[in-house]
Amino acid sequence: MPRAAGRDTSHRVTASPRPVRPTRADTIATRLADDIVAARLLPGTALDETALAASFGVSRTPVREALRNLAATGLVAIAPHRGAVVAKPDPTHLADMFLVMAELEALAATRCAVAMTPAQRRGLESQHAEMAAMVRAGDVAAYRAANVTLHGLIYAGAHNAYLAELAATTRRRLAPFRAAQLEAPERMRKSHAEHGEIVTAILRGDGATAAAALRRHLSATEQTWGEMTRVLPIS
Repeated sequence: MPRAAGRDTSHRVTASPRPVRPTRADTIATRLADDIVAARLLPGTALDETALAASFGVSRTPVREALRNLAATGLVAIAPHRGAVVAKPDPTHLADMFLVMAELEALAATRCAVAMTPAQRRGLESQHAEMAAMVRAGDVAAYRAANVTLHGLIYAGAHNAYLAELAATTRRRLAPFRAAQLEAPERMRKSHAEHGEIVTAILRGDGATAAAALRRHLSATEQTWGEMTRVLPIS
């Protein structure tokens, strides 16, 4: 018998990976970042692993990881024989991270405009629409989680695994700042409006406009963080 012709699978689209849910270390890092930004933890305050583990009801392992993540961003300083303490991030280093993050996400948005599948476009539009209810309810915690998912959909929609990896890694470094700045008055509403510009441009296939909108979004995020931290007392 002649061999059956192989089926044409060129039309198949590989499903996008589901956004990764925050780990316990991520949750702890976000909570500590909130306390630092709100001045509930002042610069110089010791961050004892044992006490924090008891407070969060976890082992010291996720606490240690959270402190390392915060140290990488500059929010926490870890010194030999002293342990972790609250620090103020170096403005230049933070600005450099935001600049790189903006360019990575702008590139992802540019590619999304031409590479996203119809299903991914519907998913992005639906995710943004669902976040409107969170804004109306003032639910910052839910919006934060949904925000991570939204940006993850943009990374996946670019269909470039290495770009997605770089963007996700850089985002983790900036996560405390991006999460904490949503506490600023009106920031959540403005963030959602900025997302609207990005999503609309992607759905229209306008990569240049989507990239420009994402750069403005990250710039506003950085500016909001800067305005919040200027009111922090210095020990």
